[in-house]
Amino acid sequence: MRDASPEFEQVLETYRHHMEEEQKLVGSLSPEQEHARRDSLLLPVGEDVAELCVDLVVARGAQVIVELGSSFGFSTLYLAEAARRTGGVLYSYEIKPEKQAHARERIAEAGLSPQVQWRLGDAVTLLAEQQGPIDFVLLDLWKDLYIPCLEAFYPNLALNGLVVADNMLYPKYLRSDAAAYRKAVRAKPDIEAVLLPVGQGIDLACRSRRPA
Repeated sequence: MRDASPEFEQVLETYRHHMEEEQKLVGSLSPEQEHARRDSLLLPVGEDVAELCVDLVVARGAQVIVELGSSFGFSTLYLAEAARRTGGVLYSYEIKPEKQAHARERIAEAGLSPQVQWRLGDAVTLLAEQQGPIDFVLLDLWKDLYIPCLEAFYPNLALNGLVVADNMLYPKYLRSDAAAYRKAVRAKPDIEAVLLPVGQGIDLACRSRRPA
């Protein structure tokens, strides 16, 4: 990634190798098998989406950045770098201790630990204590939690705050949950949103005006 440190690039290469191996494995699994093994998979947003998130965070000058579903830390790496560039803080939420431990190690190797505050547990519950206003959110946890998380962070979303929701188009078996989320976010009177065919498909939403 442009202007990233050698430490960042070294960790990114580790993730790239992990993704290559995982892609081979997932290609051999049925949707049911993939779903059953989801807790052991990296399931990254991909580099295109991750770099777009960095650009959005930097353009917004985001100070409070929230990642819902860090998994093994691929998107965390990018968002922590974005936080370093803006002088902001990334709040990274994950429910699996072993995944968060792995992410912590990689972020430390990249020299980005000072940019991250870690949250372990149920995201919907923990969001009640989230510092705000929130400038940027990446939604990439289990899809049936997208709407509950939206309702939890929405009151704390800043004016011009951005929300990126991943997996809107693929995998296909998640499309019903994705469609329900898009309907819910578009029902907010002060939010504008657009579906973009980037990566697995993302929904980009912005709080465009103050609520009445």
